[in-house]
Amino acid sequence: MAAKTSSSSAAVWLRIVILVAIAVLSVSSRLFSVIRFESVIHEFDPWFNYRSTIRLVEKGFYEFLNWFDDFSWYPLGRVVGGTVYPGIMITAGIAHWIMNALNFPVDIRNVCVFLAPFFSAFTAVACYLLTTEIKDASAGLLAAAFIGIAPGYISRSVAGSYDNEGIAIFLLMITFYFWLKSLKLGSAFYGGIAALFYFYMVSAWGGYVFIINLIPLHVLTLLCMGRFSPRLYVSYSTFYVVGTLSSMEIPFVGFQPTWTSEHMAALGVFGLIQIFAFVEVVRSHLSAKDFQNLLYMFVFLVGGLGVAGAAALVITGKIAPFTGRFYSLWDTGYAKKYIPIIASVSEHQPTPWTSFFFDLQLLMPLFPAGVYFCFQELRDEHILYAVTGSYFASVMVRLMLTLTPCVCIASAFAVSKLLDVYLSWPKEIIDNEDGDEPETAKETAEAKSSQPKARKTILFGIKDSDSAFAIVLSISIILVLFAWHCTWVTSNSYSSPSIVLASTNRDGSQHIIDDFREAYYWLRQNSAPEDKILSWWDYGYQITGMANRTVLVDNNTWNNTHIATVGKVMSCSQDVAYPVMRKHDVKFVLVIFGAVLGYSGDDINKFLWMIRIGEGVYPNDVSERKFFTDRGEYRVDDGATDTMKNSVMYRASYYRFAELYGPQGQPYDRVRGQSIPRTSIGLHVMDEAFTSENYIVRIYQVKDLDNVGRSLNAASR
Repeated sequence: MAAKTSSSSAAVWLRIVILVAIAVLSVSSRLFSVIRFESVIHEFDPWFNYRSTIRLVEKGFYEFLNWFDDFSWYPLGRVVGGTVYPGIMITAGIAHWIMNALNFPVDIRNVCVFLAPFFSAFTAVACYLLTTEIKDASAGLLAAAFIGIAPGYISRSVAGSYDNEGIAIFLLMITFYFWLKSLKLGSAFYGGIAALFYFYMVSAWGGYVFIINLIPLHVLTLLCMGRFSPRLYVSYSTFYVVGTLSSMEIPFVGFQPTWTSEHMAALGVFGLIQIFAFVEVVRSHLSAKDFQNLLYMFVFLVGGLGVAGAAALVITGKIAPFTGRFYSLWDTGYAKKYIPIIASVSEHQPTPWTSFFFDLQLLMPLFPAGVYFCFQELRDEHILYAVTGSYFASVMVRLMLTLTPCVCIASAFAVSKLLDVYLSWPKEIIDNEDGDEPETAKETAEAKSSQPKARKTILFGIKDSDSAFAIVLSISIILVLFAWHCTWVTSNSYSSPSIVLASTNRDGSQHIIDDFREAYYWLRQNSAPEDKILSWWDYGYQITGMANRTVLVDNNTWNNTHIATVGKVMSCSQDVAYPVMRKHDVKFVLVIFGAVLGYSGDDINKFLWMIRIGEGVYPNDVSERKFFTDRGEYRVDDGATDTMKNSVMYRASYYRFAELYGPQGQPYDRVRGQSIPRTSIGLHVMDEAFTSENYIVRIYQVKDLDNVGRSLNAASR
């Protein structure tokens, strides 16, 4: 007995050591960006989160909630406390306060940079707990290792990626874990904990809608399968009530759970499960015949009233219709037709198949095998996540993030099943001629002692050790290659901050391209604090975060008309754009131009979206058709249309471009692969103020009105 206890204790400690090693691996694999570049905030949205966190740390929580940001959306501004999910800022602020209280003086920037990698360790632990709840500890360790290195998750959790998803995936996993724990035990306590983590999730990420729809769908499926039980009733009722009430404490969410369509499924299932519970109570007090008659009447009455009530609420507007983002999940062409601002975001595009294999590699073929094994043992916790996660990941690149944990768990399930067979010693069992399931070793011994005539015994498992060794070795090699792929993808594709680019010199050394920070620093040093900057919305957060200047639009994209106004300025001629710039007090115009270096993420490549969004609000001033040739080509060379050549975007991008190639050279756009005409491009409403080292960022200063009342076009001659 003592030996058995000692062996069990050793196994527990071994699992803990392995789990800690996986957590360390998860953090380490996300530090390539810091090692290869430096400790810096990445991308676009993280810059607003960082700026908000500084406000929270310096001014306090209540000042943060009541903060009116007059550097955004000039002249409208933004009420930050009511338009932001504050979870990640509060998390970083608490971590900063704790470390400083423990006499570890850490700068808030470094807390923000390393927050996502450290939460990836928590995600690995949460994935272990969830998989252990579904299968066993061995599968849990595999799932933790997979989620720790899977590029599909690393893409949003590298050091410097200070975005909401950095902590949200941990909250997604831990919420599902406590939900399943509550469902298995029928525990209101675990249901309450799941609700509290759901509240944390609501505070951190708009993707909380996935949870509040998936769990009700899970419950509804169980009800339709006839699996209603008191455990299900207690778990869901506790989760829904506590989770909904607590989520309404987030200012940005408010009363949305009571009137928006995205939350109605949860409310409907909550009402339905109350009806099921009532029916079960009535069933226990009536005869079968009386109960059947009452049930028919009850179903027709309640069903009719429910449908009529829901229809009345929708018609009267008490329940808000679904948003454009919701419709775009079911119709991938909806956003392009009706809401181009959504379709213009690259991460909102449908996911190509290559992305699945690039981000998941080995896990892709293992995923369906794991789902198959789950359905072989179909239990309450084996339903739905794989199906819903797969669909949503296929219609939107960004939602690959929600599928990755599910794929890791299912793949771990498949690999664990395989290893259970090939790493287990063969067992002697009774040959069951009746076709029943094989008996366990204990049942075999009991059968032998109780039956007067012993039945034939066979070996169950892999008897040939060479075959088992070959299979296990093959699996090990494949897993090593998977880890190699994950490391390569992480290092080369997901560890480069968008504000710092890198190329390779002829001798193999790294060449840093730092045009963005160079330009933002110039703005900070050479413009007045009250100056207004006009640029496309992609760069709004970076300009306010690094240059500390006011912008007309930014990445919040809440006001389509304001964004369309910027699109109109970029798409129209200088004479049409100038009055609009003057009306909005624009001092500088910033454009991104990649033709010199071959940087494909420049504004000319995004220009069609500016045109489409501008045309949606200003159809009399902007027409997409005029930017295409008679053959339907989008060109920037000699064949470009006059509308294209006269637009502010074209002129600001290619101004003095030909001078780089000398008097005899042919200007060439390395992104579009087209030769640019040597014709001089003139600007009469703006002056070139700054161009970065590699011509990626170009800044122009808007001219004042002419002193003697002439048009700027006439004054420039």
